[in-house]
Amino acid sequence: MWDGPEHGGPGGVPVAADLSTGPAGLASAEAAARLRADGPNAAVVPARRHLGGRVLHQLTDPLVALLLAAAVVTAVLRDYPDTAVIVLVVLVNTAIGVAQEVRADRAIAALDQLAAPTARVVRDGRDVVLPAADLVRGDLVRVEAGDVVPADLLLAEAARLSVDESALTGESVPVTRAVGGEASAGTVVTTGRATGTVVRTGAASALGRITALVASTRPAATPLQRRLAGLGRMLGFAAVVLSGLVFVIGVVGGRPVVDMAVTAVSLVVAAVPESLPAVVTLALALGARRMAGARAIPRRLHAVETLGSVTVIASDKTGTLTEGRMAVQHAVTGDGSRYGVTGSGYAPHGAVHQRGEPVAVPDGLRSLARAGLLCNDATLTPPTDERPEWAAVGDPLEAALVAFAARCGLDPELTRAAWPRVAEHPFDQELRRMTTVHRSCDRRYLVVCKGAPENVLAAPLVDASAEELAGLTAAAHRLAAEGLRVLAVASAVVDAPPADPARPVGLRPVGLVAVGDPLRPGAADIAGSFDDAGVRLLLITGDHPATAAAIGGQLGLWHEGDPVVRGDDGDPARAHPRARVFARTQPEQKLDIIAGLQSRGHVVAMTGDGVNDAPALRRADIGVAMGGGTEVARQAADLVLVDDDLSTVATAIGEGRRIYDNIRRFLRYALSGGVAEIAVMLLGPLFGLAVPLLPAQILWVNLLTHGVPGVALGAEPAEPGTLRRAPRSPSESVLGAGLGRDVLVTGGLIAAVVLGAGVLAARWDRPWQSVVFVVLGLAQLGVALAVRAPRARGAGRGNRALPVAVAVSALLQVAGVLLPPLRELLGTEPLGAAELLACAAVSVLPGLVLRLARRPAGPATFADAAPGDAAPAATAPPDGTAADAASPGVGAAAGAGRSGRRAPGSDDRRPATRDQGPTSRDARP
Repeated sequence: MWDGPEHGGPGGVPVAADLSTGPAGLASAEAAARLRADGPNAAVVPARRHLGGRVLHQLTDPLVALLLAAAVVTAVLRDYPDTAVIVLVVLVNTAIGVAQEVRADRAIAALDQLAAPTARVVRDGRDVVLPAADLVRGDLVRVEAGDVVPADLLLAEAARLSVDESALTGESVPVTRAVGGEASAGTVVTTGRATGTVVRTGAASALGRITALVASTRPAATPLQRRLAGLGRMLGFAAVVLSGLVFVIGVVGGRPVVDMAVTAVSLVVAAVPESLPAVVTLALALGARRMAGARAIPRRLHAVETLGSVTVIASDKTGTLTEGRMAVQHAVTGDGSRYGVTGSGYAPHGAVHQRGEPVAVPDGLRSLARAGLLCNDATLTPPTDERPEWAAVGDPLEAALVAFAARCGLDPELTRAAWPRVAEHPFDQELRRMTTVHRSCDRRYLVVCKGAPENVLAAPLVDASAEELAGLTAAAHRLAAEGLRVLAVASAVVDAPPADPARPVGLRPVGLVAVGDPLRPGAADIAGSFDDAGVRLLLITGDHPATAAAIGGQLGLWHEGDPVVRGDDGDPARAHPRARVFARTQPEQKLDIIAGLQSRGHVVAMTGDGVNDAPALRRADIGVAMGGGTEVARQAADLVLVDDDLSTVATAIGEGRRIYDNIRRFLRYALSGGVAEIAVMLLGPLFGLAVPLLPAQILWVNLLTHGVPGVALGAEPAEPGTLRRAPRSPSESVLGAGLGRDVLVTGGLIAAVVLGAGVLAARWDRPWQSVVFVVLGLAQLGVALAVRAPRARGAGRGNRALPVAVAVSALLQVAGVLLPPLRELLGTEPLGAAELLACAAVSVLPGLVLRLARRPAGPATFADAAPGDAAPAATAPPDGTAADAASPGVGAAAGAGRSGRRAPGSDDRRPATRDQGPTSRDARP
């Protein structure tokens, strides 16, 4: 083994040559010299950006820059209330963005909590306890059960050593390590003890390499942030160009240059929906509050909306889709009868069933459970105030056997007391079995052996017919094919204990136990709910391919003949696009898989709970961590599921889509008003209206319509069928799917009504400018009511704040021509009751037309499609790849009923649908 640069040592120097250490360990002087040369055994702390730099980074966002420009303009125009609102919105958004950047520092700090704070080291021939940060390469370290490995160790001694590497690799089963092997930093010793030489420390260790990945992985901008940034640039350019055109037309028409300059600047302010960030912030805050009530805590506001755009969910297995705890799921007795066992975690409660029906525990199964309990060193501890669940002490696999015995009606403590152990041979890698000898009450002895089936079910250890052994061996193969770890158990009652417990003979096979990490309750329905929402679920794990395939089959993600991509056999990022199950993946490969999906135009959510998931959680568009997982994963994630229930993500997807729908709803409302104002100012002179509106009047209308009513639109409820439609294409503009067209049409309707009212008022010699002012404001408020979210029958009264906000704004709009102080401020003239009624009647027309033109049917859903239909596809991704098993959710959902999944055993070999990337629907507000 070489300790080259990739392992943190000097290039090309062999471990044995550089790290030779005797039983006395390093001398203190030598250790101090190596510590000075290599640095402390701690994660490298990245240089942090100063507060000023973080704030400046936030203020360079195009939409924020546009708002700052609008604030300057309103301040110049002495519109101080508008200025204050804009500045407040910018401050809130900047604070949120700065808090988001601080997350990286928290993720690195959480890794320090995972690392062992102290280590037992041999220095100068004596055992001493030192801070783990003081370890150096060549130190001789001792570890035992319960210890966190402080650095990467090359094992010199190992006795029954097994290590829990789930936090680093995702493997749910502890791994046995022998002399000459390595134990990685950050892993936990579950059984046995060992002595090892430190070969890598700090950033070069296994834990340190993941730390570097977390530090170097920067989260990409969310889809909403990218869309709003593009919108900001477009609006800024369009507003300046059109306002400049108004300025030129006015000057050419003989208007004073100063007056037209003020008018043009006012139009710029009117064209920019400055309350958009307030609407976004309110919608996200309301969504975050709803999600918190559903036991999901967003770590940043944009996380909730991002979920609404997700097209692929890449999920870890251990602790996310599964419980993260070993449990006996099936058992086969000596006569070949198979039983299923259910229960939660390590709790000693559960049930036994056969062929799906609950059954009483037969004697053969109870004997198997008793044997597994006695040939066992693990125990269970009951819940405490700090830990609400039963926990394992010792090897998790053996703890599963203890829980299994309790579920079969045995009391572990009483059973062990009745059969005291008098001899044993611990598990070893050579024999791959463990043997214990117990004394019975009649002074005879019970010999129990458990281990790998091929090492237990063989003569002379067992005395059984070839037919019996063949039947049990075949059953063991079937259970192993289901991704379970199978143990065979044999026992016999003898008059005298065996001379060599390591090699007993003449035992009878008691049966088989199949241990695995069971699915969480309700996990089998998760893939179906995501398919209904048009979102593909991928399983990415470090487990064995057979285990990954078995779990994928239970989730409906994998069927016989489907590929299972192996991380240890090529580049998983270049896997077959139809693959939905990935096994043997390393943390770096998870990043590659996510990057590959993003390069094909997908919005990716990553779920996980381990340290090995942290880099991928940060790299994904949104990271979702389990609340019961590691602190590192929680700090790196955008959303934390307190109840560890992945189905909560489906609720969050609906919340994100509601938020995005409301943002588009507001844009339709606000931008159509800006289009109408610019159209009126441009076309008014052509119809004899020299100056249709004064600057103060434009700003007043803008303040009333874009203010409280616009913000109230952000609280509209979700539309019917929100979770049964395809996600939007990530490449789609925020004004896409017909919204830009709708803005122009709505703005044209408002402008036509306003200009018509103004022209009639001028012909009848009435105060036409005041009529234009009133009709423009009221018509926009009517549109706010027309574009609100459709409601299902019996859905209640919906968003009550919007009608109230519209009513208040309408009264203030009318007050602008009734109250003398406002008339003086705005330059309006009084209107009579009949004129106001006429203005109100005309103002209703745009909103009425929009309501009548609204399609009665809601957005198309997968469930509404005829069997075998494919969903309409959006623009293909730039690379043109036939990605990911048809459009996300389309191939899986179409023709599969409501669940969107194939029934196990069904023949569903439809031709592969060409992937057009994330799908889009045109039935949006």
